[in-house]
Amino acid sequence: MNPGGYLYSKVDIRCYLRENTIKIYMKMREGVESVVLRFGIIGTNWITERFIQAAEETEQFVLTAVYSRTEETGRDFAAKYQDVDVYTNLEEMVSGDKVDAVYIASPNSFHMEQAVACMNHGKHVLCEKPLASNAFETKKMIEVAKANNVLLMEAMKSTLMPNFRVIKNNLYKLGRIRRYFASYCQYSSRYDAFLGGTVLNAFNPAFSNGALMDLGTYCLYPMVTLFGKPDSIQATGIKLSSGVDGEGSIVMGYENMDAVVMYSKIADSYVPAEIQGENGTLVIDKINQPYDVKIYYRDGTIEDLRQPQMQESMFYEAREFIELVQTGKRECTVNTYDNSLAVAEIMEEARRQIGVKYPADLW
Repeated sequence: MNPGGYLYSKVDIRCYLRENTIKIYMKMREGVESVVLRFGIIGTNWITERFIQAAEETEQFVLTAVYSRTEETGRDFAAKYQDVDVYTNLEEMVSGDKVDAVYIASPNSFHMEQAVACMNHGKHVLCEKPLASNAFETKKMIEVAKANNVLLMEAMKSTLMPNFRVIKNNLYKLGRIRRYFASYCQYSSRYDAFLGGTVLNAFNPAFSNGALMDLGTYCLYPMVTLFGKPDSIQATGIKLSSGVDGEGSIVMGYENMDAVVMYSKIADSYVPAEIQGENGTLVIDKINQPYDVKIYYRDGTIEDLRQPQMQESMFYEAREFIELVQTGKRECTVNTYDNSLAVAEIMEEARRQIGVKYPADLW
């Protein structure tokens, strides 16, 4: 018996829900113009493979091009799919008419340059989080998107998942909200190499990496989406010898509440996220991909709010992006430009206080 109390295996439940939810989703799409988007991919890593798998479930996605710095890597990646062209020159990929949109999953320090190149050629861009190295680059990307009348969206999956919508729609039940708390601490397998003297990309400031940019952003983006940008920021953290942060904490102040965020790539944590109100506390199992959502009321009652989520969690960001393009929208109403810029500004201020500076920074 699984934790939900069912006599079915997790595989059985996942397969059933996935099949039926896709049917419901496609039924809801009847009458909506269905144009398959041709995607180019920048970044040949595991996260790209997960995105492609999730995007294919929308039935509105086709992979047509892959960009890689090396021909061999690009061809090895493209061989997993059908009829995919390989490019080692980004301008060649985006200047032609073989792609409508580009998914960027390269190191953070490359995001702005690559996104700007794509958008200047009229391509829509779905860019992995964080959108850019800092606030300056984020502003630049937004300006270019508007100038070229294309869609730019930060690929923050959690805020587009059904259970995040549940969180937002049920906040009123908590009464006056007093605190937001989120933690995302996950020991990185690359930290072992770091301890052994090898600095991989995850701990290299040249690529605008570190714990805050990789994991802390998952805590901050939902906070900003729900409550806006805080009035004050106080950050502390552990700076590693390579120059990036291994872990950190940020305490932020709003007019009538505070927010506490903890993140780490050098230690694990199993603490759920909470939104604490005067009438009750909303508990979220994982802030980076909420599945289990409950309200614990002051009178001792518990309300289970969770909604079924069947697909690979990246399905929802892929669906959102594709539908925005299909309907002519040029900005997501959840992962907005203002939200992405606010998160970038918070992270940059936190890095200033911790002492983490990237080559891309202007200060």
